[in-house]
Amino acid sequence: MRDFRGKVAVVTGAASGIGRGLASRFAREGMRVVLADVEKEALALAAAELQQVGAEVLAVETDVASLDAVEALRDAALERFGRVHVLCNNAGVSGGGGGPLWASTEKDWAWVVGVNLMGVVHGLQAFVPSMLEHGEEGHIVNTSSVLGLGTGGGSIYGVTKHGVTRLTEGLYYDLQAAGSRLGVSVLCPGLIATRIIESDRNRPAALRNDGVPSAEVLARRQASIEHWARDGMSPDEVAEVVVEAMREGRFYILTHPEYRERVADRLRAIVDGMAPPLLPAPVTGVSGGG
Repeated sequence: MRDFRGKVAVVTGAASGIGRGLASRFAREGMRVVLADVEKEALALAAAELQQVGAEVLAVETDVASLDAVEALRDAALERFGRVHVLCNNAGVSGGGGGPLWASTEKDWAWVVGVNLMGVVHGLQAFVPSMLEHGEEGHIVNTSSVLGLGTGGGSIYGVTKHGVTRLTEGLYYDLQAAGSRLGVSVLCPGLIATRIIESDRNRPAALRNDGVPSAEVLARRQASIEHWARDGMSPDEVAEVVVEAMREGRFYILTHPEYRERVADRLRAIVDGMAPPLLPAPVTGVSGGG
């Protein structure tokens, strides 16, 4: 996709992090932008900031874990702008408890899978039919993670991000079979300066675990927050990478080229029947939207 001006983009998780960077970058391209996020106050602030620089913006509070909510987002976008050309299924949470997989609770699984994987599914279910119907050039970007290509310790987050990668690969072939003019990419970020480590600020009360985290867990969490803020790539830089990839029609978008060889190591291990190789620090936790 090369012609962005005057087109319409929908970005989930748009109130902060990568989503905020994407929304701003699309606005600079002259696009009309629909911002969706579950965080009401941050969403209103992001929309106001874009409007102040002349962008045409619609902000819709949206919980992507709910198909009804995403369908309402679609309806609002179509009512305001008539059609959608770019869809970025970017909303994501880190969650999962931080321990081994067998220690994760049903609530951990429901929350992280609901947002990270089903949020993307809901975006496709709600928007792709109308995007196919209008028949114009467009693009879909699903946010996965470098952990959606590599491997590492047990993590609900990693499981969902592998799901997003495979889902997007399947989407590519489905769109090809449909003769569609829609491009598709899977965004696989590494360490990005977002607030995803703090995503439990938006965790629904019904999906919160009982009890209080230990002092050790809280200390590790704070160290991670500081590390990501200090050493992560800026969301604006990620947005530049994404727009360039869309123009070039690239499918896999890696923000950190140094991890390509680690992905290759995993594929070689699969072919050779070996144990899965760990990704090195700093990408052993979570990454992606937020």
